[in-house]
Formats: sequence, C-alpha cells, structure tokens
Amino acid sequence: MSPLFPDLSRPAPPDRPALRFGDRGLTYAELAAAAGALAPRLREAGRVAVWATPTLETAVGVVAALLAGVPAVPLNPKSGDSELGHIVKDSAPTLILTAPGTELPSALGDLARVEIDATPGGGAPYTVGDVPDTAPALIVYTSGTTGPPKGAVIPRRAIATTLDALADAWQWTGDDVLVHALPLFHVHGLILGVLGPLRRGGSVRHLGRFGTEGVARELTAGATMLFGVPTMYHRVAEALPGDPELAKALARARLLVSGSAALPVHDHERIAAATGRRVIERYGMTETLMNTSVRADGEPRAGTVGVPLPGVELRLVEDDGTPLTADDGESVGEIQVRGPNLFTEYLNRPDATAAAFTADGWFRTGDMAVRDPDGYVRIVGRKATDLIKSGGYKIGAGEIENALLEHPAVREAAVTGEPDPDLGERVVAWIVPADPGARPSPEELAAHVAARLAPHKRPRTVHYLGSLPRNDMGKIMKRALKTDD
Repeated sequence: MSPLFPDLSRPAPPDRPALRFGDRGLTYAELAAAAGALAPRLREAGRVAVWATPTLETAVGVVAALLAGVPAVPLNPKSGDSELGHIVKDSAPTLILTAPGTELPSALGDLARVEIDATPGGGAPYTVGDVPDTAPALIVYTSGTTGPPKGAVIPRRAIATTLDALADAWQWTGDDVLVHALPLFHVHGLILGVLGPLRRGGSVRHLGRFGTEGVARELTAGATMLFGVPTMYHRVAEALPGDPELAKALARARLLVSGSAALPVHDHERIAAATGRRVIERYGMTETLMNTSVRADGEPRAGTVGVPLPGVELRLVEDDGTPLTADDGESVGEIQVRGPNLFTEYLNRPDATAAAFTADGWFRTGDMAVRDPDGYVRIVGRKATDLIKSGGYKIGAGEIENALLEHPAVREAAVTGEPDPDLGERVVAWIVPADPGARPSPEELAAHVAARLAPHKRPRTVHYLGSLPRNDMGKIMKRALKTDD
C-alpha cells in the first residue's frame, strides 16, 4: 500500500510548514524526525492510547503510531473516569502517549506513559514497514448515547480513500493552508483537520481555542480553508455585522466547510450576505468517515450535504429496508452507505457489528434524509430522535428547526416528538428566545412554521429554555432536553 503521508516518507522530507499550534510549529522534515524518533518505540506496542489535547504533541503521537502501523485510541480529555475506564478496559492499550508533564486522571493511572517530544530536531525519517491497508489505524469511540461507547475500528484504507475523495470534491492540494480549532479526539478534527493536510502535503494551523479573531488573523495571513462546526459558524455569523475585518478575511478563503451537525440555513444566509462566500457542508460519521459533500465546483445549496463522494454508494430505504424508488426531494428514508470508507467492526462487539450492516454490506446509519432529483442529499435528522411520525406523515425535525430559526425572536431551536393519542406523535419545539423577556407565543411560532412548510409540521407544544444542551462538537443532546418552565 502507498504511504498515508507521502511527504513524510521521502528520504529528504520537504522543509515547508506542516503543523502549527499557536506559536509552535513543525516543518515536514521536523515532523518526520519527531514522529520517526517515536515510532520505533511503538512498533510492538499493540495499541496505544493518545491523550488527545489540541496540541502539537497529539499530532506527532498519532502520526508516529500510524508510521509504526500501530492502532491509536484517541482519548477525550473531558471524559469522566467512568467513560475513560470503560474505553481503556475495552481497547486494552499497552501505553498512553501524552505531552510532557501532563496530569492524567486516576482511570489511566495503571497505563505505562510515554511523553512525546515534539521539539524540532534532527534524525532520519522512519521507514514504514509493509502495513496492509486493511490494518486498523484508529479506534475511535462513539458518543455512547444509547449505552457505553463503542470502539469503531477504522482501517488505514478508510482514511486514505476518504481523504482522497475529499481532495477530489474540494480540489484540495498541497498549496492549501487549513485553519481550525476542532478537538483532536474526533474524526472531524483529527482525520480531516490534521491527517488531511498532511496527506495532501499542505499545512494546518490549529487555533487551540476557537475565536473569530484567530480565524480572521489566519485567513488574512494566507490560510485558504476553514473547517468548523455549526456553533462556530453561528458565532461567526453573529460577529460579522460589527467586524468588517472578519468579513474581509472570510471573503479571502477558498473554502469554508461545516460539519458534525447541520448548519442552520439562517446562518448560511447571513455569512453569504456579509462575505460573498458560501459555507459548504459534508456528511459523515465515526463509522463511515465521509459519505457526501457539496463539491467546490458544485452548487453550494444551503441545507444540503451535497452528493456522494467518489467510491461511496448511498441509498435511502423504508422502515422495512426496501430502497426508495424516487428521488423527489420529499420522500424520507434512512441513509445506508457502502464503500471503502467504512469501519471494519465495533471492537469486541460482534453483535453490534452484525446489527449495523445488512446482509449485502450496507451500513445502517440511522440518519434520515431526502434526496433531490439531481442527487443532492438533505439530512432531516436521526431516526431515533429526529424522525417524527405524526398524523400519517414522516416529519424530519431538521427542517422545522431551520424554519423556527428564521423567526427573529428565536436564538436557538430544537424539535422532538412526543406521544399523542390522536396523531401518534406530536411536534414539540424547544426554544431559546433571543430576548428572554419577549418570548414568541406558541401560536405565533406554529403559524410561522405552517406558513413556511406545511400545517402538519407546526409545533403543537413549545418549551422555553435558557440554553440547549450540547456536546463537545456542538450537537444538541436531545435526550437531555428538559423544560425550565
């Protein structure tokens, strides 16, 4: 198999920027030396955990593990002892990689520690052995919303094919400079945000902590791409009216990409109006890496996640697994995907692995969508929490949330379903008012939605909150929704 990072495998890696975290950085030659010095120590390690702080050390540690052909298990530093204990017991790493001087929680106390030296130094690149493309590269744990987190085993093949497909879709080259502030224990920040630039031969500038000032600074200083989650782009949209320098910086970007959750159409439009640049969205999961994207040379249609990436097969199916026959932009079905981008298994969970796939190899994503006649996919929500069956209709929560966010008195919105003796389920809206002292009435919100979508999609119940519960990636945790009333 060809190397994951061609520029790191050259006898003389190039002396151009590869990684920068804050004021610390490494060129390709320096990264090859730092990761190359660590890789031999990992070669016989089995699996290694990585304390995935947003630092240069995390990037060096993961690259070293990949060079050594050893699966890395990124750990979220914000996880509690119970979750960390489960992950360590399940994945059984033989050691943990950390930045020097890191204080680890008690759940990790029994692991042997190797401190990562990310200082520029000399040394020859590590010679990668013959690692098959089916070999595990990463074990990334799911969020565990329906039980203990499961370890998705991601093969090297999935990383390579996903990053190459995104290069095709986004016209991503070694000339691109990516800026982001995404966490490095997740597919978005680690695989797309760090390994992606390294595979292309480009560079990444990690902000450490998201801020519109840092985004403006890096885009003004030559960065060409910005990756973010909807919460970040919402803050950008909020800041733009009073920050002309931010608008100018975003206008310079070649590509603005949002992922990990749906970006509200209202924020799409505000950013486009202020900058002349459209944010594009893509769709992926821990288990599948990336499935679809709006292409850089395609139509940046707000509210959609574009078309299937090269090599990815995608279909929508009914509840009984029957494929939908019409791409009419209205028929809702569950997304199933098949291709080289898929994970191989849930670690130690053959039952869960078998349940996740159909007999002919399609992965059941649990995401509901519609597909337009030209192939554009629009996610309407998760099957478990966002599909509402009301009065004989299948209703996706996402489109109602977008409609609610267009109301000037609504700052944040989430939509769920709850049992109804007449309708089966009724639509419930959870609203964070723009002004807590001036709540829009339930009747006003219902009329607002009915006028934009259809009467059967209007919320029948409205709850008002001070904020919506979100995870580290900005996704709304609907199972945690509780009323403040």
